[in-house]
Amino acid sequence: MRTDSSPGTLPAREHLPAGNAGTPVLDVVIPVYNEEKDLGPCVLRLHEHLKHTFPYAYRITIADNASTDATPQVAKRLEAEIAEVKSFRLEQKGRGRALRTVWSASDAPILAYMDVDLSTDLNALLPLVAPLISGHSDLAIGSRLARSSRVVRGAKREFISRSYNLILRGSLQARFSDAQCGFKAIRRDVAQVLLPMVEDTGWFFDTEMLVIAERAGLRIHEVPVDWVDDPNSTVHIVKTATEDLKGVWRVGKALATGSLPLDRVARPFGDDPRDRDIQDVPKGLAQQLVGFCVVGGLSTLFYLVLYSLFREFSGSQTANALALLVSAVANTAANRRLTFGVRGRGGAVRHQAQGLVVFGIGLALTSGSLAALNAASSDPSHSTELAVLIAANLAATVLRFLLFRAWVFPDRDGTGDGDGDGTGTGTGTAPHESMVVATHTPSSPAYPTGGFQPYRPQGPLPQRPAHQPYAQNGNTTTQFRAGEAADGTWRDSTMQLQPVRPHDTEPGEPR
Repeated sequence: MRTDSSPGTLPAREHLPAGNAGTPVLDVVIPVYNEEKDLGPCVLRLHEHLKHTFPYAYRITIADNASTDATPQVAKRLEAEIAEVKSFRLEQKGRGRALRTVWSASDAPILAYMDVDLSTDLNALLPLVAPLISGHSDLAIGSRLARSSRVVRGAKREFISRSYNLILRGSLQARFSDAQCGFKAIRRDVAQVLLPMVEDTGWFFDTEMLVIAERAGLRIHEVPVDWVDDPNSTVHIVKTATEDLKGVWRVGKALATGSLPLDRVARPFGDDPRDRDIQDVPKGLAQQLVGFCVVGGLSTLFYLVLYSLFREFSGSQTANALALLVSAVANTAANRRLTFGVRGRGGAVRHQAQGLVVFGIGLALTSGSLAALNAASSDPSHSTELAVLIAANLAATVLRFLLFRAWVFPDRDGTGDGDGDGTGTGTGTAPHESMVVATHTPSSPAYPTGGFQPYRPQGPLPQRPAHQPYAQNGNTTTQFRAGEAADGTWRDSTMQLQPVRPHDTEPGEPR
């Protein structure tokens, strides 16, 4: 597929209009495991802050993932006392599992989470979600490593945090500055497409989500935060670091092999309304030309090195044929992945076969040039041979790009389907391969207030209702299974997904 011209799964971002409605705009999730002491003060402080500073309706959701102390009872009491507080009980541990479960079920257009210790100053909450409400960004994260952030923590945690982010930059080419700050938000339309692609259920969940989002071209907004370390944190640093490194290896391998269908998360071309009236412009042509030129330049250098090596023990025609064959295979593979954005192994053999036909044309051009040179001079110098070959390769390169774009990796139906099978998957998957269609319409969890109403993007953005302190609304905590979502929340969002997470029952890791 062509990543810049693919229609993508996500629509263009829109500003959420202000108005009155019954659905909260913001759902702040607090994942907890054995936090009976901190949960009450945390929720009360967060509720008080939102009540006085947040201009729209909101909800605070406690996600209790298999606590064994009195945390469930504390959550029930808070839910009974505060109308804006809801609670979920999951029977498996894992912060990532808790976030995916609650976010998948929520009907709020903006989803956020924060750690129960409230290490991050709450004044950063509104700047965190504002770019998502306005339609400017897809995700937002708090950053403790920004220049204007003010952080109080020990040297040990500072070293671990910075080392981890350096590893992400070096291995996964991550450009966001702070992967593990427990202060993030995401638009619901992005979450419903992105979350099924995230495999981790523990602490690496944040990093995996951000890496996939960044590689797909989604916009991540960073907010400098004031952060004070919690000296009583129960996070197991060594175990968490080990699992994170395993996650880095797994995601890096998936990105290298092209097994992640990143095009399904990409925003469409023309996300900016000013770009939607552009006519008669070949979409992606400029980017493809740049990519092809870079790959072509590197391939030419590779070819010349190979030719010089083969020329040591063979004639010019043999050396040229061997060097061109090896460099042509590498050139096709590089252009397939980098220039035309085809991911996955499907269709790779066919693309290489077509690439060899293009290679044959290039071989004819370069061999003909050498034949003409040998006919003109019985013993041409090596530098003269190289100069003739460079000129012939430039001509062959122009022809190769035109054939690649029109024949090997065509955009036949205007859907951005670069694998040429007309399926529009953009992952190189053959048409006969089975796909899993995820229509997000499972059963609805029964909330104490009678359930959520589905969020309608075209409707007005709800204002925060008048505060009713300590309203009694029952004492029921919903039992919820990981992966279940609210009925009707995603009826209009049907997408094709590979089964990236076939099993979600492994025992969770400790907090």
